[in-house]
Parts: sequence; structure tokens; C-alpha cells
Amino acid sequence: MLLPKRVKYRRVQRGRRKGVATRGNTVSNGQFGLQALEAAWIKSNQIEAARIAMTRYIKRGGQVWIKIFPDKPVTTKPLGTRMGSGKGSPEYWVAVVKPGRVMFEIAGVSEETAREAMRLAMHKLPIKCKFVKKEEGEL
Repeated sequence: MLLPKRVKYRRVQRGRRKGVATRGNTVSNGQFGLQALEAAWIKSNQIEAARIAMTRYIKRGGQVWIKIFPDKPVTTKPLGTRMGSGKGSPEYWVAVVKPGRVMFEIAGVSEETAREAMRLAMHKLPIKCKFVKKEEGEL
């Protein structure tokens, strides 16, 4: 599973999920991409499950890029603990995804294969997504 090697602060604030992605919203490395249509926190195990679903389907053909990284720790307090006594300990890591963000990219496979691989990956993610192609004018 993905997580940072080290971080400056062990616990971070939750923040707000507003606005649309201004960066990472075009297909840059591959030919086809999977674009988020909603804002969400995507856990590291969900990213890994989507990656495995795609790579299993394309069977060693083509290349897959993961364009999001879970760098935000989410903390929880133990069950049955009273209020107070500080913030809980980090439990898992999430990637903050805004609408328009291209999360995964594929190259080196046909469009039908890429479409089906991305469809399988979509089922592993908690948000609505859409299949996008690289524009002809883009470099």
C-alpha cells in the first residue's frame, strides 16, 4: 500500500473539499485516463485495488500510471474512548481528489482494452469517474 516514507507532521487537519482540480486534470503520460467527477478522500487500499484490477486485465501489456498519492493521514480514536485527551493516532492514508483530477493513466493498449480496464478500476473507487482520451493537440 502507498504511504509517505516520512512526514513533517504526524497529524493534519481535515480541510475542505471544495472547487475543481486545476492541476493534474489532463492526460499527460499515457493515452487514456480515468477522471474523477466528484470530490473524495481515496484510501491507499482503494488505489491499490484499482491498480491491481487494471494490471490484471491488461495482462502485462501496456503501462499504468497512478497520478494520485495518499499523503494525508486520517486519525481515529479508539472505540469507547471519552471526549478530550487529544487527537487520535493515524489509522490510514488518503489522497484528496477534486472533480476533474486524472487519477490513473494507461498507454500501449487498444482503446477497448483500456476502457474495460478503467471500468474495472472504477468499481473499486468510491466516486463517479469517466474515461478520457488524450487530446490530439496535446504533447
